[in-house]
Amino acid sequence: MPKSPILALCLKPDCLENFSVWFETGMWHIADPMAYDHILFLIALCGFYSWRDWKGLFVLITAFTLGHSLTLALSVLEVVVMPAAYIELAIPLSIVLTCVYNLFRLAHRPAKSEPLRYSMAAVFGLIHGLGFSYLLKSMLGSQSDLLLPLFAFNVGLEAGQILIVLGLLLAGSLVQALKIKERDWRLSLSVFTLGIALLMTLERIPQ
Repeated sequence: MPKSPILALCLKPDCLENFSVWFETGMWHIADPMAYDHILFLIALCGFYSWRDWKGLFVLITAFTLGHSLTLALSVLEVVVMPAAYIELAIPLSIVLTCVYNLFRLAHRPAKSEPLRYSMAAVFGLIHGLGFSYLLKSMLGSQSDLLLPLFAFNVGLEAGQILIVLGLLLAGSLVQALKIKERDWRLSLSVFTLGIALLMTLERIPQ
């Protein structure tokens, strides 16, 4: 019986060590405070959710994951190729648009289910996946064995993403414990994130 590619990789002596390296690279890439554009996007995207909204949050994160996993793989495999400068500009623009949508929702009564937010998560996930891919491709160099690094890096991204979302939920719980209105918390998050994203957008406009 032929072995699956994943199984074949896992039978290699250095498989776990390599998996760990790429896993940590993916996790710290999304959670790195010095590369905070992806963190800002998760804040803008998930800041409207609390523990009681876990079902909607799960759908949202799944949509974003599917989006960025797809383009991460396609870009690394060079099926999709786009200039890095345009992707670097599109990432803060995705944050700006998400924040604008947040402010629009604050001006109206938020719906229990927000299909548009889920669609935005998937579409903007495609953009962020391309951004993730540039680091991975630069580290891979001429390496021909792409399956394990791609898989481990993506799993690491998901782990880092979960940590960020959990931190955001804990911060929201602390805000509630301090008797700060939920609407004020959401407004502050959106305005703060929007301001930084606008500055990032201006800095990344190609000259």
